[in-house]
Amino acid sequence: MAPLPSASGGRGSLPRSPGGFTGRAAQLARLDALTDEDSPVCLVTGPAGVGKSALAVHWAHHNADRFPDGLLFADLGGFGARGPADGELVLQGFLRRLGVAPQHIPDSAEGAGALYRELTGDRRVLVVLDDAGSSAHVRPLLPGGARCVTLVTSRDRLGGLVVSEAARPVPVDVLDDGDSTALLVSVLGARRVAAEPAAARRLAGLCGGLPLALRVVAARLAYQPDTSLERMAAQLLDGDRRLDLLSVDDRGPRAALGASLRHIAPIDRRMLYALSSHPGGRIDVHAAAALAGTTEEAALGALDTLAGAHLVVEERDGDWSLHDLIRLCARTAGPHTQDSAAGPEADGALRRLVDLLLHTCLAAAEAAEPASQVCCALPPGTWIPYCRAEFTSRPQALDWYADQRELLARTVTAARAEGLHAQAWRLGILQWPLMILRPRDEWCPLLTDTLDSVQRDPHAAGGDGESRVRALLGWLLIEQDRLPEALRQLEPAPAMAADPVSEATARINLGMAYARAGEPRPARAQCLRALALAARRGHLPTQRLALQHLARIALDGGRPEQALAHTRHALALTCEQEIAGRVWLRVQSGQALWELGRTAQALVELEESAGQAEAHGLDETAGHALELLSRITGSREYAERRAAVAARAGQAARRP
Repeated sequence: MAPLPSASGGRGSLPRSPGGFTGRAAQLARLDALTDEDSPVCLVTGPAGVGKSALAVHWAHHNADRFPDGLLFADLGGFGARGPADGELVLQGFLRRLGVAPQHIPDSAEGAGALYRELTGDRRVLVVLDDAGSSAHVRPLLPGGARCVTLVTSRDRLGGLVVSEAARPVPVDVLDDGDSTALLVSVLGARRVAAEPAAARRLAGLCGGLPLALRVVAARLAYQPDTSLERMAAQLLDGDRRLDLLSVDDRGPRAALGASLRHIAPIDRRMLYALSSHPGGRIDVHAAAALAGTTEEAALGALDTLAGAHLVVEERDGDWSLHDLIRLCARTAGPHTQDSAAGPEADGALRRLVDLLLHTCLAAAEAAEPASQVCCALPPGTWIPYCRAEFTSRPQALDWYADQRELLARTVTAARAEGLHAQAWRLGILQWPLMILRPRDEWCPLLTDTLDSVQRDPHAAGGDGESRVRALLGWLLIEQDRLPEALRQLEPAPAMAADPVSEATARINLGMAYARAGEPRPARAQCLRALALAARRGHLPTQRLALQHLARIALDGGRPEQALAHTRHALALTCEQEIAGRVWLRVQSGQALWELGRTAQALVELEESAGQAEAHGLDETAGHALELLSRITGSREYAERRAAVAARAGQAARRP
């Protein structure tokens, strides 16, 4: 048998080692470990511009001595503008690198492939296949020897290679702040970056840690030595201009995304364009389906395709997220490219998301407080979603509110910015169950936006809608002891109400403000007027609420017998489903009984109400009941239980 030809593929076969390479310690270590195995195929995957090729080439240069029989590199152009490289030509190039004279290369692809596998069968060769577009493009180029190593880079997951070739994924994500800053230092120098450390971190954030974007902005700064990093960061704050500033010639996030979009079907591009209208944060399947105007099944299929192409990220909890630069590019990609996939469905994406959340909030509010009045009707023409979250219990509804709170707030702001005022103010006040459970400072900006939208809605301004928003905002301001602001919101609200129940609600909250301000007489007058209005309509929940606050005013005024009468009247009007209301009334009743000297009855009432409150997650009510029990008995047990409730409430308050 004739000896095999000698290989000529050394370091010169590889592209130049990337300058300023930073970070990637975990990925480099994984490549080191994987390449110690027999015939490994390492699949370096990640989104466009994240530095997959740089990682593979950097590792190849630093490990070239491990492959004395040759280094082979091919740009497969899987996502390039000119289309994928011809696999047969790539194979012929590899054979020439391995020492085969052109006249001895078989004419057929099958023959060339067999010779390639034979030549690599007993050699230690490194093969780098960059920018692969599909598993089928890669398979004919895999070497035949157990001592060979293959690095494949791709924007796609190439799951077929994992299945058929036992390829080992090496995922590459964006850089963290430290490595992003190090990349800027590699181009701009340590002194310039150290002079503006905060601005360097801002640049890293505005580039989303994407190496391609960071390199482009660093190149601009290198050519503009008098431009400060802070000024560049300020220019990048403008979303549209950011994409221009992050592009040089044909390089940049916009061009990279365009190349990725060419390789996915119109239905999947449509999903990406729709997702770009999401206000930010994690995206669940219901939101994705609403944004695209499709079913849950179709949404899951498109999301899976986009995740496979590294255009969305699938999170551990089953939600998805979108890199800020991909969101920004996708938002403009349709109009810029005149892509037919960016049609009317994408234009109405935000409106459909708002409508989904309106429907879901209504369902959650009904589950959280089944006997309460619906605080607003949906506007005419509200879109009906194909799928949404369902609720069978109060805790389930409140957990959904807590989990979606950030999205709900962002969506109100986004809807207001798009002029969807009739939807925005309703979405704001439909969050009242969570506001009541966790009255926090962060709710005030949301309700301020809500008030602005209701005042811009010609069908609600100065009317019942505005009355309801003012009543809720005023109540929240009372909880924060911002009484002058609360009174400014609440005093006009009763006159704006369109029906007795809305007026009664506004008057109860106004009475609360007067009581907190130390004015019991007008406080009592407002609650009595509210009681009469609700009774006229036969609206039991509002009657109960008025009586509850009358009891509070009586307790504060040293009239426990009157307070007890009010609580018992209120309890008689309260149905079993109104758990939160019933438990709070029993705590008030226990306090009144104690102040009347009926301690044994008070302890029974407070013990039972504390247990119910703890069981249903009513932390404020439980804390108040346990505080009273601790004062009455002096028992450490109640103090310890109250501390545990306070700790749990603190953890809940820190939830997004």
